Amino acid sequence: MGYVEDLRLVIGNRAINLVATAVIVVNELNEILLQKRSEPYGSWGLPGGLIELGESTELAGKREVFEETGILVEDLKLIGVFSGKEDNYIRLKNGDEYYVVLTAYYTKCFTGTLCADGNETLDCRFFDISEIPDKLLKRHKIIIEKYLEMI
Repeated sequence: MGYVEDLRLVIGNRAINLVATAVIVVNELNEILLQKRSEPYGSWGLPGGLIELGESTELAGKREVFEETGILVEDLKLIGVFSGKEDNYIRLKNGDEYYVVLTAYYTKCFTGTLCADGNETLDCRFFDISEIPDKLLKRHKIIIEKYLEMI
């Protein structure tokens, strides 16, 4: 079991703060990698997830991208930290509630072949900015908008 699972054994489903990371991976065509998520089912978002106890946000970002998409990323650059009640409250199907403190990065440095994990990620592919799916997680849309302001 991981950190969050162990914590949930003690506190149950009630709302807590959790730290997460998300990574914008950009290919040579300046397309952004998105994953079709299993929860919320069929929504699209950036690869990423919760950090494990004692793990840095950078290492968590690299680990999550690899676990969910099969590619290795390096040279993560900070976009920003996103938190607060609005757009950062999550309630899972199992009733777990949390507010996420999300550290977002971007990179153009990656190797490997895309392969959805079939668990958290149903599909993954690169999208042109003008073709990003409508069913994109709102907090990830905000991150992408912030990234586009930076470049």
